[in-house]
Amino acid sequence: MNKKLKTDAVDYLFDAILSLKNRDECYSFFEDLCTVNELLSLSQRFEVAAMLKSHKTYLEIADKTGASTATISRVNRSLNYGNDGYDLVFDRITQK
Repeated sequence: MNKKLKTDAVDYLFDAILSLKNRDECYSFFEDLCTVNELLSLSQRFEVAAMLKSHKTYLEIADKTGASTATISRVNRSLNYGNDGYDLVFDRITQK
């Protein structure tokens, strides 16, 4: 975990996110918290990660998501060398 990221403010934000109970609550909270572009960027990165996990090519991913190769590369780096956060979430949502 990045020590610069672990702050009381970030803990407070994560506690707020963990308190959300359903998709409608998530929409309400994140629409208030983020700009439309920020939320779309986050969802794009998540979609890119899913496509990379499915062994799609950068070209396929860029065509479907509109993500730049820099964004795809950044997400790929997180998948390969990050904290396994993507894998944790993908494992949990595919088990449902």
